[in-house]
Amino acid sequence: MSRVASFFFFSTLFCCTWEKIHWTFAGNVELSDMLALCFLASFAIVSRARIAETSATLLGFLTVFIVVYLIGFYNLDTPSGLGLLVKGMVIFMIQFSFLIAAVTWLWRRGQEYYWRALGWFCAGMVVNGIYGVLQLLAARSGHNLDAWVVQPLTGGASRINLYGIVEGADVFRSNALTDDPNHLGIMVIVPLLVLTPLYLRLERDHPQRRRLRLTIAFLLLVEATTLSRSGVLGLLVGGLILALPYRHYLFTRAVVAPVIGVLAVLAAAVAVRPHYFDVVLRSRLDLGSTNESGHFTVYTFIPKVLASHPLFGLGWNTFSIYYQYVTGLSNWGPHSFYVALVVETGIVGTVVYASFLFWIFVRLRGVTLLGRQMARAGDALSARVVPLGWGWTAALAGTMAANVFYLTMQFYYFYVFLALALAVPGVFGKPEPERSPVGVLQPAALPA
Repeated sequence: MSRVASFFFFSTLFCCTWEKIHWTFAGNVELSDMLALCFLASFAIVSRARIAETSATLLGFLTVFIVVYLIGFYNLDTPSGLGLLVKGMVIFMIQFSFLIAAVTWLWRRGQEYYWRALGWFCAGMVVNGIYGVLQLLAARSGHNLDAWVVQPLTGGASRINLYGIVEGADVFRSNALTDDPNHLGIMVIVPLLVLTPLYLRLERDHPQRRRLRLTIAFLLLVEATTLSRSGVLGLLVGGLILALPYRHYLFTRAVVAPVIGVLAVLAAAVAVRPHYFDVVLRSRLDLGSTNESGHFTVYTFIPKVLASHPLFGLGWNTFSIYYQYVTGLSNWGPHSFYVALVVETGIVGTVVYASFLFWIFVRLRGVTLLGRQMARAGDALSARVVPLGWGWTAALAGTMAANVFYLTMQFYYFYVFLALALAVPGVFGKPEPERSPVGVLQPAALPA
């Protein structure tokens, strides 16, 4: 049964960014929902009574979150609000339960298993990016790749994002297997920021070094195809954090080579149609358009809602009802995780979630301290643990910055991300019975 649990666990990590793979029976059921539920069921069968200390703390946070969200039930004033709250609570319970179980599962399985898990998560993101590039090439030739791959699986309509028209030519933004190009742009920054410090600290002759270099370069290219300003913002914030401990690598061949490779590909594309790309880039830098002002307008709802429901907000997952009076759409979100947080859960819910994020940062700070203790003790594993600490910290900060105008912190990949980050102290803080002298990150750790 442990093999079954591992299969569903790795499958969830691999597919957690594939939002388009969903079905409409019993609501909107994603592939990630089914895989996560299968893992939770198999985990419950093979699970022992003892759980990781971090999972116990997470269970405490889950209890507080549920209490806050249930109190918000009394602020509902429409029948549709109850349905949205129940739907949001069910999804949140599955996601957070997966987080709790995944941390304990990784803690029990050890270091080699952790690297395999990280590899499957990054591999799923790479596959998503490959599909995005193929999707973009197909769209440029007048074809819809989703009609050949996604629609036969789901039965629903989907396609690449059409941004506009320049010189009679369509402008496409890759969304790959996600629902929005900005979602893809924000998701990509996680493996970029986590793998970069690991790559920089690898030995020159390590078999994973070249693979990581190509992966980082490819994901940077995928980021460019999304034209996502939120993704770039998150990447810059995370990059600034990584620049603190790794600034001496900035002008080394390890950093310059993949960056120059990506810039060369982009320069070649721009050289073919310079005016086309000039218009597109100018439009992305224009913050005064109607669409961009709408991103800022949602923040004006915060004082309005707090004036009527200051402590517990409108109710979990019910912002679309309030926003419907502005957009006329019943399924339109606030396009800001922080607006949704304050409006739906009020001051109390915001303070609780801020405490949750602060605790995560404290745990990640403990990872870097653990790595430094290993270094002082002469443990070669410190060359992996310290980069993990900095990488996950940068990824979390970058994701938080990107969510100023989007809500990816409510998606499955974010809970997978948190599970991999929070499991590090438990996995690497306990002694391994057999450890190779070169540390970890063996050749088979990251799938091709």
